[in-house]
Amino acid sequence: MTDAAPPPARPEARSPRGFADRRGPDVAAERRIVARVSEVYERWGFEPLETGAFEYADALGKFLPDADRPNEGVFALQDDDDQWMALRYDLTAPLARFAAQTWETLPKPYRRYAFGPVWRNEKPGPGRFREFVQCDADTVGSDRPEADAEIIAMACEGLKAAGLSEGQAVVRVSNRKLFDGLFDAGGVIDPVQRLTALRAIDKFDRLGWDGVAALLGEGRLDESGDYTKGARLPLSVASTIQAFLGSAREGSRGQTLDAISRVGGLGAAGEAALTELAGIDKALASMGVDEATVRFDPTIVRGLEYYTGAVFEAELLLDTTDEKGRAVRFGSIGGGGRYDDLVARFTGEATPATGFSFGVSRLASALRAAGRNEATTRGPVVVIVFADADMQHYLDAVAELRRAGIAAELYLGRAGMKAQMKYADRRGAPAAVMLGGDEIAAGQVTIKDLDAGRALAAGVADNEAWKAARPGQQTVARNALVPTVRRIIEASSIMSDAGA
Repeated sequence: MTDAAPPPARPEARSPRGFADRRGPDVAAERRIVARVSEVYERWGFEPLETGAFEYADALGKFLPDADRPNEGVFALQDDDDQWMALRYDLTAPLARFAAQTWETLPKPYRRYAFGPVWRNEKPGPGRFREFVQCDADTVGSDRPEADAEIIAMACEGLKAAGLSEGQAVVRVSNRKLFDGLFDAGGVIDPVQRLTALRAIDKFDRLGWDGVAALLGEGRLDESGDYTKGARLPLSVASTIQAFLGSAREGSRGQTLDAISRVGGLGAAGEAALTELAGIDKALASMGVDEATVRFDPTIVRGLEYYTGAVFEAELLLDTTDEKGRAVRFGSIGGGGRYDDLVARFTGEATPATGFSFGVSRLASALRAAGRNEATTRGPVVVIVFADADMQHYLDAVAELRRAGIAAELYLGRAGMKAQMKYADRRGAPAAVMLGGDEIAAGQVTIKDLDAGRALAAGVADNEAWKAARPGQQTVARNALVPTVRRIIEASSIMSDAGA
């Protein structure tokens, strides 16, 4: 007698590290942000564009920090024609490919916005995901400082539309050419050395000067024991950078430019940067963008390699806490800049471009951490099932509600009434519709106002008149189903607006 074969091993239900599952409220919050920001972008004259999730690896380029192989920093696979493809790591590189591929057919300058998931093969951590949603706006084909200023001003309006109020975010602006000038004057010509130094400077707000100084020198050992190789700059260049980073970061944009110019040693590239920033400042002022909303800050460099000029970074100023009430700092929630050489990788011809991108998932998380949750996602009206023999009445009721534009569902489980009411509550239903045998025989319907019950249980409804007008349960004529349910939903909306 042979032993029976063991049953096949069951897979463990688990999600890959760095990939998050999101349910209704979180998905709805992100969709609201995208819809509101898209409306702003379209009002400013930008058209939508969608590109595929995969790009050829050589088209994406090696622009992610520390990327030195086709599959380093990205998720890549080899196609059946032996070409390497990779999931896009941002929405800018695909735009450059698209612009180069279709340039002759595009209006110039080409103004587009896009949103969608991007993927980065990086070490995940708290608030750091391998898949996340970005929303971008870019202008390709204009070298005017007004193009940069317009992107910055539109980004400010977009962040407000997404849910941030006045003073809850600031966009800091600088120019990569400032450091090009410092490197030129200091004799630092190795592009890898320069890029390593820029990535070190990009950590200034997080590490302070001591941490940056270590990364500009031999390297740095962090708290986890990981060692990061340094740029090994000459001490004289590092000292100049220290003085530069210490120049004014407060005051007006004009005062900051004056302070930067007094540091000296900027060379031709640095002087060009100051001229470009002055042009951006003039355009921002003409558009009414105040000094508190957009500031010039010489410490901003951005980590991606492809930036060539103006760079900008949106910083969250809103107080945020974690689930335990501890203060947390979100810092950057978006950024961008000028990337005049990205399209030229394909065409060989200089094509100026500038844009801004923000992380939708990150901004939604920040708003949630700040207690800025919008009204709970409204669930559908639930029609309760009592008897299979009366199924036609239930189907008629749910169809009638849907035709009237009211989200509704028929309970399709096999539980009793108590469990069905609990289900409706968990779904966030505004009301439950009951058509028992007595109601059907009498041509009536019973409607339970679940929102009223929630508000009373939470101690929210302290207005006696409102209480009196909101019976927890009412039986009405069958033909009054839709207007009765609609009144319940509208009354809940009024209360939500009053409490906001």
